[in-house]
Formats: sequence, structure tokens, C-alpha cells
Amino acid sequence: MVTIGIDLGTTNTCVAVWRNNSVEVIPNEAGNRLTPSYVAFTKTERLIGESAKNQVSNNTANTIFGVKRFLGRQFDDIVLQKDIKRYPFKIINCNGKPKIVIKHKGNKRTYSPEEICAMIIYRMKEMAESYLSVKVEKAVLTVPAYFGDAQRQAIKLAGSIAGLEVIRIINEPTSAAVAYGLNRRLTGKRNILVYDLGGGTFNVSVLSIGNSCLYEVRAVAGNLGLGGEDFDNRLVAHSLEDIRKRYGIDIESPKNLLCLKSAAETTKRSLTSARDAILQIESFCNGNDYYCRVSRTLFEKLCSDLFEDTLKLVGDVLSEARMLKHNIHDVVLVGGSTRIPKIRKMLTEYFDGKHLMVLNNPDEAIATGAAVQAAILTGLCNDNLKRLLLIDVLPLSLGVETARGLMFKVVERNTPIPCRQTKEITTLEDFQTTMTIEVFEGERTLTKDNRLLGVFELNKIPPVPRGIAKIDIIFEIDSDSILTVSARDRSTGNSESITIKNMNKLSKDEVQTMIDDAKKFREEDDENKSRLEVRNQLETYIYDVKTTVTENLDKLSGEECAHMIGECVNALTWIDENPDCLREEYERKMSELLIRWSSFLRKIRGHVVKRQRSELYSSDGEDNGTTVEEIHEEK
Repeated sequence: MVTIGIDLGTTNTCVAVWRNNSVEVIPNEAGNRLTPSYVAFTKTERLIGESAKNQVSNNTANTIFGVKRFLGRQFDDIVLQKDIKRYPFKIINCNGKPKIVIKHKGNKRTYSPEEICAMIIYRMKEMAESYLSVKVEKAVLTVPAYFGDAQRQAIKLAGSIAGLEVIRIINEPTSAAVAYGLNRRLTGKRNILVYDLGGGTFNVSVLSIGNSCLYEVRAVAGNLGLGGEDFDNRLVAHSLEDIRKRYGIDIESPKNLLCLKSAAETTKRSLTSARDAILQIESFCNGNDYYCRVSRTLFEKLCSDLFEDTLKLVGDVLSEARMLKHNIHDVVLVGGSTRIPKIRKMLTEYFDGKHLMVLNNPDEAIATGAAVQAAILTGLCNDNLKRLLLIDVLPLSLGVETARGLMFKVVERNTPIPCRQTKEITTLEDFQTTMTIEVFEGERTLTKDNRLLGVFELNKIPPVPRGIAKIDIIFEIDSDSILTVSARDRSTGNSESITIKNMNKLSKDEVQTMIDDAKKFREEDDENKSRLEVRNQLETYIYDVKTTVTENLDKLSGEECAHMIGECVNALTWIDENPDCLREEYERKMSELLIRWSSFLRKIRGHVVKRQRSELYSSDGEDNGTTVEEIHEEK
């Protein structure tokens, strides 16, 4: 059974297969190896790929493109709302999810982003079956490294809708790294940086390749709202302003805006090899032709901040990988937008003149790596394939909420996957029999600043004082980065689990913001963490004293017992009424209680020591000379 590799891109999609000991990229019906990620609905048929893109100007409201950016997002996502304004087709809110409205064969229909992606994937399946003359039922799909669990689930669902068994989801930079190392006889350990700038997304990863061709991802970073389309939009915005100044009109027609965007894309491509290009559209402004000379210098100025943003992420990923620029042996360029001369110049200067590694065709590198992974997973034997072993990493930390809203990290970001991590937690209340477990991902100290993935409950916990029950929290991340969380009570063996399938949980365009916020607010977070830790210590101390008093009622008078229990209750009430005190105030309260309660605790300890000494006398039959102080030290 043949298994294919598919790179579903924002602007173009590519499919490849391992055959005759090499990778073959499969062409479409027009003979092109890249197929536009377009789906169009006409009065009579559905078009996918080249034919859909070619008729977009005459059917703007029913031609869908760029839908990869919608996967796994909520409708009210800020970035999605920004994107919606640029698309000519209608997008509605359906139970919190974005749905696309089209008119097909005279009827209105709504489609989810997963369904549209499935149509494109199915077209790749058809192309492969026609090219190979065999049935194709399995595939490896690629995703941006910063795709979260929701988006990975969405892409897997799209593959299933297309009639394919998705046997693996692989990160795009990792796939490109496999293509880089496929036919190279690498000696010694090499560190490579994959700079992947496509039409709709940007990813950067650092990988280490060992002597045994073990591919280990060290760190990942990215921005799912940055790519070639954003460069086109800068040219569009410049042209709209130019038209406003020249003709005094605003272009609002979706058809005209699409024509302008298409012309901007053509101009951008021309500037890859030429110093100047003409952006020209016939009969555009009130019947007049529109033209605008665009120099490469102007284009670079319009997009300079976007270019700089990619270098900031390069610096971040090197920091995460704990490497310096000179530790990188090769910089590998992937994605069509890496053809832009300014991008290459900036990277060369950033890495102090290092030669950039450009694969034969950067647009096809990811699909090539996916086809290699597909061959490995289906057991095809080849000396080159046998040498390859991939280890990917988790893009964001995962954890649960503990006392006072603290994020208790169970799996740190950039942990190699697949993986399984277990951490111990306990109850926060006396005689608690049910525990609500909230699962989060993110880098902030407090869960309110991170993203909730899912919630489940562990029941039938034995009713014991707080802090006694031992609960194991188990996080399992599979090779597709899909998460399963379990909770198990050690004393009873009772357990519950959840596989995170919350399709609305995360906009990954927010992931970099989460990382940046973690850096920006690190000092504030550290102070919050320190404050809450002191508060929790104070609360634990009060409960410990209360427990000690109740366990030694015979050592104190009734009045003393009532006084101490009342003191503990008052102290706990004070904590509840002062949830936002400074760390110093909690420390001051702790010192006050330590001094105030010390005499009562000494009295109880004195009784305990006497009892221990009495037990020693009765067991040994003589005084062995152990002093009260020594017994206290031993205790």
C-alpha cells in the first residue's frame, strides 16, 4: 500500500511519494508541482486548484482560499477577525466556530475550514492515484511547528474527511530538515537552523543531527500570521493609497481588491530578480488603466518591519536552544518567500557571512520530507531511510492549576516528543473527595494568563485531611503532539483521563504573544509566584498547627484548645479576606503567628518528649542517658 506525503500550504499544496529509492513530487493536471490551495463553487460544479484560482475574479464570493489560517480557531479570535476583513467570501459565527458561506448550484451551503481543507487534500489523493495507478489510503501530513493541539486535531480531521488515514503529523521545519539530510553523507554532529517562510506562515527551528542521523529538534518558534501574503498586502495598501491620491476614490469592490492583490503578487515575484517592476491593471479606476512603478527598495521599505520580525524569532529560537550563532553549521531556507533578496541578505549578515543552504526547490522541501517519513512508517527498506530517526519537541509548556491559580508545569516546552511525564499533586481541602483538574498550556506563571485546554474530575478520593492524598497527574503526548491527561489516586488506584479535543481552544497566532508576554512580564510573574508561595506556606502552617492541636487535645486545657482552634480559624479567615496582599505582609503574618503560637507548640512538644522518654525507660529498663534536647533533635 502506497503512503503519500502532503504539505497543505496556505497558498499552495504539494504532494510527494517515495518510489524507486527516491522522492517524486507529483504534478497536477496542468503539469505544475505546486497546486493552489483554492476551492471554488460555481453554478454547475466545484473546482479545486489551478481551475479554481483562474476564475476567482469572476466568482469572488464563492472562491475560498487561505483557509489554513482558520483551522482550530474561535470565531471571535482577534487575528481571525483581522483576516476576515481581507477575504471576499462570507464567514459566519456558528456556535463559536468560523463557517464559510457559499452559493452552489443555486443553494446556500456552509462549510467548516476542515471541510475545505479536506477538499484540497482529496484532490492531492486523486492526483497521486492517477499518477501512481494505485489506490492511496494513507498519508503523512505536515503542519507549522507552532500548530497547537486544536489545529493538529483539525488537520487530522480534514485528512479523515478526505478518506485518508493520517498515520503521522510532522512539523514542517522537521520535514524540511529530513529533505536537507536525505542524500547527504553527514559526518559528526551538525546543528542546523531551518528558516521556513511560506505564503501564509513563518517557522524557524533548530535541529541537531547526530552521527547516526538522529534528527533532534532543539527548539521551535514561529508566527502563523506572517508570510508572503502579508508582503502582498503591504503592496496592496500602498497602491490603494496611491489611487486615493491620484483619483480621489476608494477601492472597495471585492473583485477589484482581488485583481489588485494578484497584481501585487506578480510584482513581488518580479522584484526577486529585477530592481524595478510595474504593477499594472487594465480598466481599473473608473475605466482607466492603473500602473505604478515599484522599486525593490520601496518594497523592502514597506515590508521592513515584517522582515525584522523574522530575525527576532531567529534570535529567540537560538536562545531557547541555548546556542550562539557560531554554533549553527547550516542555515536551510524553505518556502517560496525565502527567494526575496532582502531576506537572504539579512540572514547572511545575521550569521556573519555564513553561506545559506538553499534546497533544490524550497517550495517542495516539506512535501519531500513528508514522503520520506511516510516511507519509513510503512516499512520501506533503503539505506538512506534506515539512517533517519526523528525526535520532535513540544512548542508550549503543559500543566494544571494548583492553589491560588498557579500554573504547575508538568511538561516543559521544547521537551522531546512523544513523551510521558508524571507529577504528584494533593488535595487542598480537608476530607476532599472530588478533584477538578484543569489542563492549561502556556508560559505564564498564573493560569489566567495561559490557555485552558480541558477540564475533568477525579472522584471517590478517600476523605482525609488536606495534603494527605497523593494524586498522580500523567501527561502523555503522542508522535502527532496530541495530548492525553490522566489522574490516578495512589491509595485506591481510581483514575480518570481526558484526550484534549477542544477544537476552539487556541489561536496559535497568539502563541508568540504568549511567549513574548512571558518575557515582558517575567519580573511581575516571579513576584506573583513568590507572593503566592509565601501565602501557601502560611496557609499550610496554620493547617498544620490546627491538626497538631486536635491530635493532642489531652495535652492542653479546654480553654487552651478552644483558644488555639479559634486562633487558627481567625488566621484562615484573614487569609481569605486578604487575597491580594504583598509578599511582605504574608511574611509578617507568618512571623507574628510563629511568635504567638510558639509557647503552645513547645508545651505540646514537651508532652511528646516525656512520652517518648517514658517509652524508652519501659523498653530498655534503664535510663540510657538520652536528653530531652537530643530527643527533640531526633524528632
